[in-house]
Amino acid sequence: MKIIKRSGKEAGFDKSKIVDAVAKANQEVAENDRLSEEQIEAIAQRISEICGTMERIYNVEEIQDMVENEIMSYRAFEVARKYITYRYKRALVRKSNSTDQQILSLIECNNEEIKQENSNKNPIVNSVQRDYMAGEVSKDITRRFLLPEKIVRAHEDGIIHFHDADYFAQHMHNCCLVNLEDMLQNGTVISETMIERPKSFSTACNVATQAIAQIASSQYGGQSITLSHLAPFVDVSRQKLRKVVRREFIAAGLPMAEEKINEVAEMRVKEEIRRGVQMIQYQVITLMTTNGQAPFVTVFMYLNEVEDGRVRDDLAMVIKEMLLQRMQGVKNEKGVYITPAFPKLIYVLGENNIREGSRYWELTRLAAKCTAKRMVPDYISEKVMKENKEGNCYPCMGCRSFLTVYRDEENQPKFYGRFNQGVVTLNLVDIACSSERDMDRFWEIFKERLELCKEALMLRHERLKGTPSDVAPILWQYGALARLKKGEVIDKLLYHGYSTISLGYAGLCECVRYMTGKSHTDPAATPFALEVMEYMNQACKKWADETDIAFSLYGTPLESTTYKFAKCLQRRFGVIDGVTDRNYITNSYHIHVTEEIDAFHKLTFEAKFQKLSPGGAVSYVEVPNMQNNIDAVLAVMQHIYENIMYGELNTKSDYCQVCGYEGEIKIVSDQHGKLVWECPNCQNRDEDKMNVARRTCGYIGTQFWNQGRTQEIQERVLHL
Repeated sequence: MKIIKRSGKEAGFDKSKIVDAVAKANQEVAENDRLSEEQIEAIAQRISEICGTMERIYNVEEIQDMVENEIMSYRAFEVARKYITYRYKRALVRKSNSTDQQILSLIECNNEEIKQENSNKNPIVNSVQRDYMAGEVSKDITRRFLLPEKIVRAHEDGIIHFHDADYFAQHMHNCCLVNLEDMLQNGTVISETMIERPKSFSTACNVATQAIAQIASSQYGGQSITLSHLAPFVDVSRQKLRKVVRREFIAAGLPMAEEKINEVAEMRVKEEIRRGVQMIQYQVITLMTTNGQAPFVTVFMYLNEVEDGRVRDDLAMVIKEMLLQRMQGVKNEKGVYITPAFPKLIYVLGENNIREGSRYWELTRLAAKCTAKRMVPDYISEKVMKENKEGNCYPCMGCRSFLTVYRDEENQPKFYGRFNQGVVTLNLVDIACSSERDMDRFWEIFKERLELCKEALMLRHERLKGTPSDVAPILWQYGALARLKKGEVIDKLLYHGYSTISLGYAGLCECVRYMTGKSHTDPAATPFALEVMEYMNQACKKWADETDIAFSLYGTPLESTTYKFAKCLQRRFGVIDGVTDRNYITNSYHIHVTEEIDAFHKLTFEAKFQKLSPGGAVSYVEVPNMQNNIDAVLAVMQHIYENIMYGELNTKSDYCQVCGYEGEIKIVSDQHGKLVWECPNCQNRDEDKMNVARRTCGYIGTQFWNQGRTQEIQERVLHL
């Protein structure tokens, strides 16, 4: 049995330390107020039993809270007072150097919480450590100087989550849709170097990857590009290559047959597409941004985003190559093809590709094969999205964050070159538990918590106000998001709906179960769940009207925060069956991972909640190995097209470097009750000698997860 020390390091549970601490407090009170040695031993034993029965590791602060409660249960109030006073004095001493301890534990690679904070960061690598060290300093400054005490307290208590506090001290935004078209067609500047309009498709791909790396280093969230912005450069290469081939024919004295010249040139065009796509795939994976990770980038593949004819057919060729190369995967250090985390791919389903016999049906079949093997692409329904987004279809920013519809001066919808200002997430489960099932009290607390979220979100907005374009030239001056002048502030891009700011939410499932005693899939409880969603949407609308800022409701992915929220709920309310009895809470509006439901009913049910999450949402279905059942994958894709805006299939794609096993690496408990990954073939448990890929919350993760998220992954039931 283990605990997590204040530095984040894991250590063995030592009951004697509890005995010693209580005994010291005991000695400082009058004899008739003291506990007996047997009572002190019983307190330590009771806490040991509690820690042993929970399927997670407690931290020191939680254990000390339990010690206080146990002392109180014996009505030894004087002892409790001495213990609390001693604890408070020690906390004051630690407060002066807590950041130092956190940083030192990072350098020594023994901070367990930080090590599993982000499933796409390797905490051993120097560049990641440097980012985490800077983050600890930034969080310290943010807590002590930049945020009001009530916001900090609410964040630490798990009432809300103030996302990305490690970047708040800087004037940085969350995520964006890159205006790659502007950068490529009109030129850009990268690292003070002028980049003119590319003269070939492969050059355009190279510029795109360099831009992606620079953008990732200038913000802290995900970014998306569309292949539609690269497709016009296929014909640029085609015309160039036709001239080259014609010169070669003349030099070789061959007959000047235009048809043959075009045929040879087209072969070279396809080879250039292959090289250009390979450049995107490999550079995105191997590039290291200033925050020590590959860029969180999504590639959008939407045939109808360009006009029918040559450009659309060229786009189809680029999409096909992207799918083929992703299906192949990338080689790990053993030379074995594995599933990479990035780039995330999204394929849009439309009338010209969704049914057998439609023009691009074979492309859709290829997408299905790619999903079955590598977990991507994910799928957007053009039909449903147009119903939800005022007739528009466009990508999310990163894994799920969607912009609201915005129209420019010419009343034309504009999406690329826009961004999200930040996120604050509301813990719906805490609202429910705080109300003690009193429905009137529930709505009162809900209103109070929403006002707290608004205050926190406005702090994010105010932090961006007055930001000069010079802080990130590639974003604000050279076309990724805008073409502002040097020294010009970004304020005009923060209002009128140009950018969004997101109210996140988590745990709708557990919230509804606590208040109604039923799952939100139960027809008797669904109306309450929808009422909760509507209530948050109404708050966003009210705030937008008051401020001229585009507030939007966002289904928070909760990567590591799911564990934090669960621990806070258990600390505040104890263990409540079906509500706080796990080490995670459910993402956004999702059906609980343990609930038995088939893929088609799950997607249909969640569609109504996705519509009420305009600022971001994605639904998934958990499936077994589908490589020999592509027709079933296609059936799910067709169901997505007809019923839900944005869906994905979670397959398994793992590899054991010890024995060569390819399949699903399992999650088991070790001798301390900790969840670990184990090869079912050779029982290898060394994470450094296995490749595991799981969809954590929208993106694929490959660097493993904290205990809460690991339990959630372990408990997922199959939907197909």
